[in-house]
Amino acid sequence: MASTPGELTVRSGRVKHIRRLATRAFRAETGEFLAEGPQAVREALAEVGATVEIFATHTATTQQGDLLAAAERSDVPWHVVADDVVEAIADTVQPQGVVARCRIPQASLTAFLASGPTFVVVCADIRDPGNAGAVIRCADAAGAEGVVFVGDSVDPYNPKSVRASVGSVFHLPVITERDVPVALGALRDAGLALLAADGGGDVTLFDDDLDLAAPTAWLMGNEAWGLPQTTRELADRVVAVPIFGRAESLNLATAAAVCLYATARARATR
Repeated sequence: MASTPGELTVRSGRVKHIRRLATRAFRAETGEFLAEGPQAVREALAEVGATVEIFATHTATTQQGDLLAAAERSDVPWHVVADDVVEAIADTVQPQGVVARCRIPQASLTAFLASGPTFVVVCADIRDPGNAGAVIRCADAAGAEGVVFVGDSVDPYNPKSVRASVGSVFHLPVITERDVPVALGALRDAGLALLAADGGGDVTLFDDDLDLAAPTAWLMGNEAWGLPQTTRELADRVVAVPIFGRAESLNLATAAAVCLYATARARATR
């Protein structure tokens, strides 16, 4: 049921709590994060138990009747608030009028690998939240079964990451494991070949001897400097995406999309 407009203000304790979720430390402490915009909120509501409550302007409440109905069916509180409340808690300069407070899934690498995944994406030291969300979206679209963030990577539940994932953060396990050797060792022990995407690869993505249909974990490196040598050495193969034109390189999200779709195609035609 929607709350009464004006019931919550920027000075309300609940709103102050929401605003603190912009910080990684408070997200880790509470196990909560924010999903902003109609599409992200729609995907959050589709996951049973993912949404704690929703804040929406009067205009958004009027325009997003399907979301309000979905919230009521799931017994998720919907708070109609003034525009300045949504502006205070939203991460964007021009918010779309609706923000959900969500629970971070309790996903561990051990439990994830016990499910027997055969197509995984690993993000090593990715720092840009927009790139992190874009890779999660690519992984979801290509049919990967999970994304693992290792090393000094950005928090995948950063508001910008969640927004860039366009709801995909709710579709597949997203796991954080700081220790790179431990994470990659666990993936290999689970039967996954570690393929590092890097411009200086010993094999190209389209080489015949590269078996992309086999159980695979793609390792994607930092936006600026790629993969550290120590991380490259942990991979089974280092794979280069060939450049046929004059471009110096591909950005992270584009390289991820190319590699993941090559794997998806190989798996679909094996």
